[in-house]
Amino acid sequence: MILAGDVGGTKTALALWDIQGVNFTLVHEERLPSRDFPTFEAAVARFLAGGPRGPIDAASFGIAGAVVEGRAAATNLPWKIDERALESAIPAKRVRLLNDLEATGHGLAALPPAALVGLQAGTPRIGNIALIAAGTGLGEALLIWDGRSHHVVASEGGHADFAPRTDDEIDLLKFLRKEFGRVSYERILSGPGFFNVYRFLRDTGRYPEPAWLAERLKGVRDPNEVLGPVAREGQDPLSVAALDLFTSIYGAETGNLALKVLATGGVFIGGGIAPRFRAKIEDGTFVTAFRDKGRFAPLLEAMPVHLVLEPRTALLGAARVAQSLV
Repeated sequence: MILAGDVGGTKTALALWDIQGVNFTLVHEERLPSRDFPTFEAAVARFLAGGPRGPIDAASFGIAGAVVEGRAAATNLPWKIDERALESAIPAKRVRLLNDLEATGHGLAALPPAALVGLQAGTPRIGNIALIAAGTGLGEALLIWDGRSHHVVASEGGHADFAPRTDDEIDLLKFLRKEFGRVSYERILSGPGFFNVYRFLRDTGRYPEPAWLAERLKGVRDPNEVLGPVAREGQDPLSVAALDLFTSIYGAETGNLALKVLATGGVFIGGGIAPRFRAKIEDGTFVTAFRDKGRFAPLLEAMPVHLVLEPRTALLGAARVAQSLV
């Protein structure tokens, strides 16, 4: 058997697969609340205790954080994860740690057409691919074409400096600098980032917060559980404006990544946020900001852009990597 995982700041998805040649059979799968466990090893032990027993030939995990020399510190969790330690703890013959977007990149090839939504047709070509995903954090990865196949390259581009384009975005940068000092794209393009945008529009007096919404936000652990549906359904101008600004910045940063990668092979938007706001992502706000690159607008217009709907893409990619270790 092989063990695969997608380790995020909110949820950790784990799955056992039986492999026969190139064929996978899912044996056991669970999604665990990441913060319920003091260590990643504890989460894996809890998962394995609830599944079938048997030797594990290889394991691979996509981690929301930088992986260097087989070690990772999860960005939004207090976990330190090490390949060699996991080999003993699981136990497994071989273990590979990947950045979570690197795992997602490996999973793209396994997706059926129904798992993708076209945001821009572009001109399909074989070439480099850009992958971006906003969720608990902001992940970015590159798929580099060598003339025969794509090589998935991890990055921590989501932590690059936020580059405002408009007067409102300059004011957003100033607002967040007072709180965080340095402002990365992840401070905006993530679950916590959406609330940061909302607070900026509210606290600078651009939009008033209605009393009924302020009451609903009191005491909630995750404000986005309230704000997300309100913004999607257009119940409040402040929430709608926050979603509009968030989506525009998301499109602009996706265009930045596409330029850096020269993503003539296409651009993919993964993560949990975009599918939840699918109607907004599809209404033109995202693509307009994506294309808005001055003299390079025609190049961006030629790149196919896809929204990924499959939430298990990183898990599938980790499983493909684990299979390659056997």
